[in-house]
Amino acid sequence: MKKVLVVGGGGREHALVWKLARSKEVGKIFCAPGNAGIAEMAECVDIDASDLHALREFAKYERIDLTVAGPEAPLTRGIVDFFSREGLQVFGPSADAAKLEGSKQFAKDFMRENGIPTAEYKVFSSYVHAEEYVRLKGAPIVVKADGLASGKGVFVCSTVEQAIAALRTIMKERAFGEAGNTVVVEQCLQGEEASFMAISDGEVFLPLASSQDHKRIFDNDEGPNTGGMGAYSPAPLVNEKMTEEVMETVMKPVLRGMKKRGIVFKGVLYAGLMIANGKPYVLEFNVRFGDPEAQPVLMRMKSDLYKVMEGSIQGTLSQMTIDWYDKAAVCVVMAAGGYPGSYEKGKPISGLEQAGSLEDVVVFHAGTGRSGTQVVSSGGRVLGVTALGDTIAAAIERAYKGVVKIHWDGVQYRKDIGARAAKYLAGKA
Repeated sequence: MKKVLVVGGGGREHALVWKLARSKEVGKIFCAPGNAGIAEMAECVDIDASDLHALREFAKYERIDLTVAGPEAPLTRGIVDFFSREGLQVFGPSADAAKLEGSKQFAKDFMRENGIPTAEYKVFSSYVHAEEYVRLKGAPIVVKADGLASGKGVFVCSTVEQAIAALRTIMKERAFGEAGNTVVVEQCLQGEEASFMAISDGEVFLPLASSQDHKRIFDNDEGPNTGGMGAYSPAPLVNEKMTEEVMETVMKPVLRGMKKRGIVFKGVLYAGLMIANGKPYVLEFNVRFGDPEAQPVLMRMKSDLYKVMEGSIQGTLSQMTIDWYDKAAVCVVMAAGGYPGSYEKGKPISGLEQAGSLEDVVVFHAGTGRSGTQVVSSGGRVLGVTALGDTIAAAIERAYKGVVKIHWDGVQYRKDIGARAAKYLAGKA
């Protein structure tokens, strides 16, 4: 039986632990650092997800068969290269391949080089020149911090004043630190967003079930961007024809472009898409499972995730398929009051057992810890209540049945996760 180490402590990592625990290959799971929910099914280890040296020493000591890096920070810092030099198996891309997420400028230049459809853009390291360009182009316009900003460094601005305020936040107030040394200013594409994830072994991509995230904090997509307030799978827009088009115009060109640079891309590639006039355009790349998209997608996955990850590392994905349950899944994120701004931690959470005992409902923990015997909030996004249903509408209803059973002081969540998809499908019926 295999030993697995999952790196990270959020909702995505809880979903990965949950899914890997269902593999017949896996005997023991460790998670570093984990959270209160993960601790119920894995042994949590007090090592920070960015402490590559301590993680490697732990993996060697415990003779870990597979390490899975959940968040972007260890991947962009080179955990795969670092572990591989010691002969340790890690699922994910190398540091060179992870630049697709680590630098928006790198990703945009790479897309332009390889003919991957994306919005027109310009890159600036000077605030003055960026402001001049914004005034010249007008609004709507999108302003992005170049580096990693936990999903919060993208500003979709409907006025020039908003765009200039975004530039000020990133470049002058340094809200995202060094990630804001450079900004990407790009055309604002109008359409419907979808998340497209696929797993590669460097030669082929196997697409995962489609999904859609809800980035804004409030209902009706209002308020500032967050790390994601909920997601559903499948995304009705990403039908078989659209999947084929994304594979041909986005995924395959990524592998070709990487090979041209002498880079083998292994692991998950996440393309954040805008479907505009029936065509897919890439808004951003991530090099790991989306969070919260991983939660509904992994609940729908019938295949053994451990075997798929092993196939990615060993280059055998062309001999594999990924099977899915013919159900929909919806994840509703429950967040701390004040998120995505400042928020309080340590709030006791009630109702977890009642919600978790509902049929086809899993409460994935994202920002939780323990205070004695009590589970308490410890992050901005605290829980991801995820449910399966025969239809999107049924999954929505079941997820919210779980949500209303849970409470803590200041809790906030969107009431409209998946509503657009349900409405779209009802119109098609």
